[in-house]
Amino acid sequence: MSQRKNIIEVTNLVKKFGSFTANDKLNFTVPEGEIFGFLGANGAGKTTAIKILSGLSKPTSGKVIVAGYDVSKYPNKVKRNIGYMSQQFSLYNDLTVRENFRFYGGIYGLSNKAIKDKTNYYLNKLEMQEYGNKLLRSIPLGWKQKLAFSVANMHEPAVVFLDEPTGGVDPITRRQFWELIYESADLGTTVFVTTHYMDEAEYCERVSIMSEGKIVAIDSPAELKSKYGVDTMDDVFVSIAR
Repeated sequence: MSQRKNIIEVTNLVKKFGSFTANDKLNFTVPEGEIFGFLGANGAGKTTAIKILSGLSKPTSGKVIVAGYDVSKYPNKVKRNIGYMSQQFSLYNDLTVRENFRFYGGIYGLSNKAIKDKTNYYLNKLEMQEYGNKLLRSIPLGWKQKLAFSVANMHEPAVVFLDEPTGGVDPITRRQFWELIYESADLGTTVFVTTHYMDEAEYCERVSIMSEGKIVAIDSPAELKSKYGVDTMDDVFVSIAR
């Protein structure tokens, strides 16, 4: 089996806000097609790191390469090669489902035909054909989250960043959401996901765990459970927190 190339390469990433260090010398790589979990308690530095990786913020020091581009030098090229789904719901409630696809497809530089084809593809895939012309505000949160994930993938990015994408949705919808993630990874998209649900860490190929701005553990869930002599990722997290 040929070795997968790295889509993300992070070397000595430091991000400071005044005297506060949010990210303290982070080092890791993520290959294409991997589902990579980025875990940590609130305030550990996860969202700060994702904003840097997605070209929304610059590192104080260190080097970050995403989809072949240095985020400090070419943030706009990075943005064109990634998908991003934020913690705060990112689609527009005052637009219809189809209008949201059209709006973001335009931002991603897709042709009108490609936008129409992708919109129909995802509405069929999600079994939401009858909701295409409904305002987003009228649609349940779980369906909105699946739509937001679809919109983030419609331009076939090299990597998609998901910042706590399943917050506030029910367990069945969470499972359906992860099925979408698996399908994207199978097609070669790298999925970089933060979550505070430790059971979701089990679905990732590898996970890193952050604490106070540092990465304190990084490996597959199976290897981490073995290392700490516990049965669940929740127990791994508790062991590290202690």
